[in-house]
Amino acid sequence: MGRVTERRRVIRVRDGAVSARPDTLVAEEPLEIRMNGKPLAVTMRTPGDDFALAAGFLVSEGVLGAAEDVRNIVYCAGARDDGGNTYNVVDVQLAPGVPVPDITLERNVYTTSSCGLCGKASLDAVRTTTRFAPADGPPVRVGVDVLAALPDRLRAAQQVFERTGGLHAAALFSASGELLDVREDVGRHNAVDKVVGRALREGRLPLGQAVLMVSGRASFELAQKAVMAGVPVLAAVSAPSSLAVDLAAETGLTLVGFLRGGSMNVYAGEHRLLDADGAPLAAH
Repeated sequence: MGRVTERRRVIRVRDGAVSARPDTLVAEEPLEIRMNGKPLAVTMRTPGDDFALAAGFLVSEGVLGAAEDVRNIVYCAGARDDGGNTYNVVDVQLAPGVPVPDITLERNVYTTSSCGLCGKASLDAVRTTTRFAPADGPPVRVGVDVLAALPDRLRAAQQVFERTGGLHAAALFSASGELLDVREDVGRHNAVDKVVGRALREGRLPLGQAVLMVSGRASFELAQKAVMAGVPVLAAVSAPSSLAVDLAAETGLTLVGFLRGGSMNVYAGEHRLLDADGAPLAAH
């Protein structure tokens, strides 16, 4: 099975001194996701948690919503010409009776490590297919002081990033700031799929009391994945896109960007946030 990191020779220049040395790099390999034996998508990912990644991807596609929707997830054997297994092809076998949207079988998606939603339809598709809309979930309140601490907690949990500097991360926190799960991947959308997929396989969807923290920007595809998993609060250290803000406003998602230290921008769903005194957040 592929490793999370690999070693490569590098010429290092520091203050005029030149030397050759091995460097630790994050591994990137393709993963083909099949559903009931039929090719569905190819994504560039960091090997590891592949079954969770595939399950999370299908949550965001509206196919899965509970652990019992999955009969089995397996690596496909004989993926190489010599019959060996590359561990780069995963087949998700749905449980009997689970409906399969037509688009998933007729569309073959190539997903790069920087874009998780190539060719996706607009806001209407997410709004009409999610079974766990954040606005419909139980009430949850999060203090801005709790949010302010999350980037450092996420960074401290990024073990592979510490060695490579080349990975995105996604983490689930409780409303009080407790770390529930964290995954790393070369693709930011893959990292989110891995935490969502793990939650699905453990029977924890919808994630109606969780905060999803991501290490990069809050793009539309990440907001979509949060909404499809029932996450009420999405926080990012960088900027959101305009479409992500639109989706958050329309679905009831709380969206926080530029979360750095004690500063942040709240783009939607401020009703879930509490100020330093524990009162509802209000602009002055």
